[in-house]
Amino acid sequence: QIDYTGTEPSSPCNKCLNVSWDSTPPCTCTINFTLEHSFESNVFMYYGLSNFYQNHRRYVKSRDDSQLNGDNSSLLNPSKECEPYRTNEDKPIAPCGAIANSMFNDTLELYRIDNDTRTPITLIKKGIAWWTDKNVKFRNPTGDGNNLTALFQGTTKPVNWPKPVYMLDSEPDNNGFINEDFIVWMRTAALPTFRKLYRLIEKKNNLQPTLQAGKYSLDIAYNYPVHSFDGRKRMILSTISWMGGKNPFLGIAYITVGSICFFLGVVLLFIHHKYGNRNTSADIPN
Repeated sequence: QIDYTGTEPSSPCNKCLNVSWDSTPPCTCTINFTLEHSFESNVFMYYGLSNFYQNHRRYVKSRDDSQLNGDNSSLLNPSKECEPYRTNEDKPIAPCGAIANSMFNDTLELYRIDNDTRTPITLIKKGIAWWTDKNVKFRNPTGDGNNLTALFQGTTKPVNWPKPVYMLDSEPDNNGFINEDFIVWMRTAALPTFRKLYRLIEKKNNLQPTLQAGKYSLDIAYNYPVHSFDGRKRMILSTISWMGGKNPFLGIAYITVGSICFFLGVVLLFIHHKYGNRNTSADIPN
């Protein structure tokens, strides 16, 4: 994990701490780090946020699923649940709502350093969203032709976005509402500290590890402000083994629930033996 919030004065990203959503040009910083061990299998690159409550009731409801599913009428007349991010300058916002408006928009690039030479690591941006989200829940509006600029005509971008939704990507199958970075963000997290999949690094050669041990650098286009609510940002590199990925949540949850059940069982057993009705007489009381 690499924390790049920049709250420490010695951090290369400290100069970007008070960045705004629409800073032009964006503030950039570079953090160097070392991998002590090689990553042998496919590598998953995440961004992580802390003290960010995506589970707030009004925040979770602030979206229009019909609009995100490509319904043309909802595109121009979003749900009132999106207020106050429903319209801007008398134009409907697409996508509307607080979730979309707060979409994570830092850009992360990874480089390997070998003899002072920086070699870029190929980061794959497709395949990071759930299949059902990409192909069922999220769809672009329909109409004559496939020109998204024309299909989104009459709408405006979310307040905090630097560019409209039809300019999220240059590839047609990853643009608009079906942009995978956008889809991943729209699946809200249950806890205030969470991570979301950002990129994939695929293993290319069975004889070589995906990421060799050594020196690396992380280039960051720092666009996403978190300092105002004491949030933290981090980049996480993770891999999987034959047993899957490392996630201690289920183990901790099972042990916690099991311990509580065991404790309650002992307490109830004690209460039953001490205060339970021990009358074994067959006589029926009057």
